[in-house]
Amino acid sequence: MLLCYIEGMNSARQTKQRNTIIKEVVSAEGPLSIAEIHERASAKVPRLGIATVYRTIKALKEQGRVAVVELPGEEPRYEPVGRGHHHHFRCRSCDQTFDLEVCPVGVPQGTMLPGGYTVEDHSLTLYGQCSTCLA
Repeated sequence: MLLCYIEGMNSARQTKQRNTIIKEVVSAEGPLSIAEIHERASAKVPRLGIATVYRTIKALKEQGRVAVVELPGEEPRYEPVGRGHHHHFRCRSCDQTFDLEVCPVGVPQGTMLPGGYTVEDHSLTLYGQCSTCLA
């Protein structure tokens, strides 16, 4: 999957910095903020500038390779496109956001709700404590 993301950035010169940023986004357990991407990638590529992270994410967004995840009251987060229908869990203790593999809502597209509302899509973020913080 990582190779597809790297090859897809044909308009930009490939560098160790860009490849590391892409790897961090692809390998994350959930969507990451720019600051989180920068922190993780900087551990592997010292002196990585935050502007490089912004530029790389912008290019990936324009190419349709990353999706923006909006959580209420927070800065945008980014995850690879192609993960299919999923929701998120936000740990209030460690502030990490995780992908949920199952859809706890189960409301199919096209469902008619009382009041004449037709469901086209849905998004859900659950909040609580992750297993690491509970331990």
